[in-house]
Amino acid sequence: MQQPNKKAEQQPALKKAIGVFGGSNILIGIMIGSGIFYIGSIVLQRSGMSMGWALSAWLIGGLVTLLGSLCFAELGAMNPATGGIYVYLSEAFSPVVGYMFNFQSMIIGGPGSIAAIAIALPLAFKSLFPMSNVLVKVIAIALIIIFTLVNYFGVDTGEWVQNFFNVAKILPLILIIVLGLFWGHYTPHLAVLNQHGSGSVVDYIQMIAFAVIATLWAYEGWTNLNTVAGEMKEPQKNLPRALILSVGFTTIVYFLFNLAIYRALPFSQIQHALTHGQLYLGTAVAQSFMGKFGTILVAITMALAMISSLNGMILAFSRYYYAAAKDRLLWKQFAHINRQYQTPDFSLFIQMLISIALVLTRDLDELTSLVVFSGAVFNMLSILAVPVMRHRQPNQLRPYKVWAYPWTVIIAVIAFLVILINNFVDDPLTSVLGLVVPAVGAVVYYGFRRFYQVRE
Repeated sequence: MQQPNKKAEQQPALKKAIGVFGGSNILIGIMIGSGIFYIGSIVLQRSGMSMGWALSAWLIGGLVTLLGSLCFAELGAMNPATGGIYVYLSEAFSPVVGYMFNFQSMIIGGPGSIAAIAIALPLAFKSLFPMSNVLVKVIAIALIIIFTLVNYFGVDTGEWVQNFFNVAKILPLILIIVLGLFWGHYTPHLAVLNQHGSGSVVDYIQMIAFAVIATLWAYEGWTNLNTVAGEMKEPQKNLPRALILSVGFTTIVYFLFNLAIYRALPFSQIQHALTHGQLYLGTAVAQSFMGKFGTILVAITMALAMISSLNGMILAFSRYYYAAAKDRLLWKQFAHINRQYQTPDFSLFIQMLISIALVLTRDLDELTSLVVFSGAVFNMLSILAVPVMRHRQPNQLRPYKVWAYPWTVIIAVIAFLVILINNFVDDPLTSVLGLVVPAVGAVVYYGFRRFYQVRE
């Protein structure tokens, strides 16, 4: 009679090794990628070339992201389980809704994001080091394999690598910010007026909303810390702290980085660069102060940014497979924990294989389009899980509660609705495809419940 319990006690478990600093670094590593060097240009263009509106868009985008992260902080502190959104949607709405999210994350969301960043890294240096498309994909595959192995050898190993690359990439960014802010010779025109004349209130709202959407893509990745909540030390306290710290820090970096560009470069040079498709204004700032060394510095920083983002994604996304298998909605091998390193080894390597397959069959644009729409749908549903859970479980212990509830939830949901509507209008085919995969997930869910779980 004692045998089954003894066997269960001997089963390895995920290691609780992530603290506030490590958790913050996972999110900062994912959020601050190579996009910091070019997304600011897109935001400025969408703001009618108004520096004031562009900076306002960065602050609004950061605020919306913070509101969403506060909702996730309440959910994560209330239920600090590995799986994140999968767990919240299952409890708030239905297990099938949680599984639909998990399925799209396992098939396209996680591996697609990993494949995209792995391809983006060599592509960023293609102008400096000419390489064939085949070589780009070979390098991408090698990166996926290397950082899968890093995370296989323990969550603390993956966390250490994340911390190292984050610090290494943040220092050059801070250098560019300091040079631009304190040694820049230009005073940016920050009045929030359209450069091309006056417009109606509706025109301004549409313009700033369009610009904010671009900033939200830059902040993308803030949901991923909850995925590894089960591996955090004292998650009830450390998860909310890490979420708020990482989103707040990222917002400050994005705002100051773009302000430094406006201080360092004359407006005419910025206009000329954007007109000719030269979006990497951070590179121009580094060149203006440090010459060729500045170009090299930016190249190194971009590499570090993308590597830390890739490592953070591999660490976080592999836990979706593990969480589904623990609920017996995926083959039990996916819940296997390596006895020596205490990591979900089978899930990591399956994720690696799917990511490699996507590298071989898709280009960068196709990969990024695949993950955007359905991700926003499930982010919005997760935020709505906060009022649903408060209604369904009013007496549940909540170590952290969302500030300014319910306005926090309302504003965040409206922001994601704007994103979804904008994406559907711009690319209806990809948006529909982004919903097809979760729909297939619902069929798979009922298949596992009917056949696989019964057999066990």
